[in-house]
Amino acid sequence: MSQIQGTTVLITGGASGIGKLMGELCLQEGAKRLIIWDIDREETTAFAKALLLQGYEVHTYFTDVRNVEDIVKSASDIRQKFGGIDLLFNNAGVVVGKEFYQHTHSDIDFIMRINAEALMHVALEFIPGMIERKKGHIVNIASAAGLVATPRLSVYVASKHAVIGWSESLRLELEKISKDLHVTTVTPSYINTGMFEGVRSPVVPVLKPETAARKIIAGVKKNKIYVRLPRIVYLVPFLKGLLPQRWMDTIIGKWFGFHKSMDAFKGREK
Repeated sequence: MSQIQGTTVLITGGASGIGKLMGELCLQEGAKRLIIWDIDREETTAFAKALLLQGYEVHTYFTDVRNVEDIVKSASDIRQKFGGIDLLFNNAGVVVGKEFYQHTHSDIDFIMRINAEALMHVALEFIPGMIERKKGHIVNIASAAGLVATPRLSVYVASKHAVIGWSESLRLELEKISKDLHVTTVTPSYINTGMFEGVRSPVVPVLKPETAARKIIAGVKKNKIYVRLPRIVYLVPFLKGLLPQRWMDTIIGKWFGFHKSMDAFKGREK
C-alpha cells in the first residue's frame, strides 16, 4: 500500500475539478506538502490561500504543460527545493468536442500536447529521482474514452489511448526496478466538473467529482494498476476482446447511448 502521509505530492491541473479535490484529500491523508501546477492564476491563488489558512504546506507553479521548457524549469526548481516528489498526479487535460473534419491543426496539437505528451514530459522529469530512491507513485488520469470510440471526441480519444498504452508500458518498466515504484492508470467515464458540460449519458451515470476523487485516492493507496469509474467500465476491455466490433458499436453506441453522448456538448465557457 502506498502511504500518502509524509509525502510530497504534485498535481498538474490541480486548481480545479478532480485535481483540486485530490489535492485536498492528499493533505487530509497527511501529505507533507502539496505542489499545484496550473495556468489559471486566479483559481490557483485562491485555492492555495484557502489551504494555507488551514495550516497546510502548499506551493504553486503557473506551469503551462504544453511548453517543455516550462515543465523543465518548474521541475528543476522543485528538485532544488524539495529533493523531488513522491506522488505525481498527471491530471491536466482538455477536450474539444466536434467532428474530426471540423478540427484545425492547432486543435489537434493543443489536445495531444496537454492530454498525452505533457504527461510523459512531466513524468520524465521526476522518474529518475524516484528510481534513485527506488520509491514513488505516478497516477495518470486517462479516460474510458481511451477504451471506447466516441463520435465528436476523436482526437481526445486518441490522446487517451496514447496515455493508456504509455502508462501500462511505464508500469512494467518501473516494476522491474523496484516493488515500491508504482503506476496507476485511471479511466473514468464522464465527470461532472464542467469540462464535459452538456454531455448526455443515459445508462452510465455522469460521475460526481467528489466520488471520483475519493475512489482514485483509495485506488492509489492500494497500488491499483487501474482505477475504472464507474465499475461498469471494467467490462469494456473484456467485451472488446470477446465481441465483434459491430456488436460493440450496437452495445456501446446504441444501447448505452455513447455515440450520441456528445450531441449537446458545450464544455467550459472559459
